[in-house]
Amino acid sequence: MTPKFVGSLWMLVAGLLFGCMSVFVKLGASYFTHIELVFYRSFISMLIVYAIMRRNNIGIATQYPLTHFWRGLSGTIALLLFFYCITVLPLATAVTLNYTAPLFLTLLTMMVYKDKFHLPMTIAITLGFCGVVLLLHPTLEQEQLFPGLLGLVSGFLAGIAYLNVKQLGIFGEPAPRIVFYFSLFATFGSGIWMMLDAIHIISLKSMAMLLGLGMSATLAQIAMTHAHRVGHTMVVSNLSYSTIVFSSLFGMMIWHELLPLSSWLGMAFIIIGGVLSLRLIPKHEEEQIK
Repeated sequence: MTPKFVGSLWMLVAGLLFGCMSVFVKLGASYFTHIELVFYRSFISMLIVYAIMRRNNIGIATQYPLTHFWRGLSGTIALLLFFYCITVLPLATAVTLNYTAPLFLTLLTMMVYKDKFHLPMTIAITLGFCGVVLLLHPTLEQEQLFPGLLGLVSGFLAGIAYLNVKQLGIFGEPAPRIVFYFSLFATFGSGIWMMLDAIHIISLKSMAMLLGLGMSATLAQIAMTHAHRVGHTMVVSNLSYSTIVFSSLFGMMIWHELLPLSSWLGMAFIIIGGVLSLRLIPKHEEEQIK
């Protein structure tokens, strides 16, 4: 195996850790609101990333505050919606809807760089959104359509956030600084909302859950960043969907969640559509984005 392929396997580690993060969110819903969970996840992540920046002599000052602002705004709202959906929908459904982000990222990237759509790209994106319809259909029967649509919105906003991250990468911003500003924005945004809503007492048991949430989310980001840095781009992109697999397994093992065949088919369509759309982005776009 080539070093790049081995490096790409870090994305499997990230996928497992993101799946663990989703489990901690669903478990934490018994103790906290989704707003509180976003706050604690972001606050712990901010502290860890700041320590990493200090260790590697990466300064906080940035020349691109506006891009960080839009990344923070879209990413924070996406995270709030994502955590909410995890608390009310089957884990596999909530995670898969959030992972429509690559479909939206492809659309947004081609619109920003004024690329022409072609038949294979159109088929890939259409296939992905057919999967969305199949995945949302059972939620309509269970009167969970609104949370399902919010999950889709979280995917759209995550796509915007990823586009901003790619732009910051073009500008040469270090990955820890990008993560730090997002965590900072999410901490303050959710913190203000939390003070206006509800603050629950932290027990020893819930403290352990919060630490698990913060650590798994932060380590997942670090593993994902490392995979993108040393791995093969397309292999890493494909392996990112492993989060859906791990989350589905966790949902079945812990909460005994059983999805209908149409949902599994929808998840497969979304994964295939996302993988194909990432592969079909014009080469010059990939070169500009790297």
